[in-house]
Amino acid sequence: KEQMQFLDNWILKNEKEYGKYNNRVPHFVQRYNDVFTGVFFLFYIAYAICGLSDITDGIVARKTNSDSEFGAKLDTIADFVFAAAAIIKLLPIIPVPKWAWLWICTIAVIKTANIIFVFICKKRFAPLHTNLNKLTGLLLFIFPFVLNFARLEYCLVILCSVATLSAIWEGYCIIQRE
Repeated sequence: KEQMQFLDNWILKNEKEYGKYNNRVPHFVQRYNDVFTGVFFLFYIAYAICGLSDITDGIVARKTNSDSEFGAKLDTIADFVFAAAAIIKLLPIIPVPKWAWLWICTIAVIKTANIIFVFICKKRFAPLHTNLNKLTGLLLFIFPFVLNFARLEYCLVILCSVATLSAIWEGYCIIQRE
């Protein structure tokens, strides 16, 4: 129930406009309907469009032989901006436990160390697009949608576990290339 606390606050504020929950409708379906009304609906539409365009741009570039090193770097920067914007908008309204914050910070430190190591060794920005990084990106993309139906703690454990493995694997791949 904690994972829905941020929605409860918003729903209570707008209860007059949307009315009380209908007891005949299963709770999660009602939550789903509440989330996809008003402001949240617009957010989810914009979020889905950005995420899907991010997924398809690399595929289209490879199929049309228009991929480039610059495109890969630009994609990484766009991924970072997209993730930062989503984090800035979502985390203030999601009650993330302290243990998860520590885990997220640890992942950020590992990822930052990987970027610095590559920059020091190669004197350039060279992000890796490993399958685990892509899986982490996919899990990050579906995270807001899944929160409507799953416990926050379970989502965080899965997401942080994959992100940790991804960051460690990325570091291993960087060291192997050197």
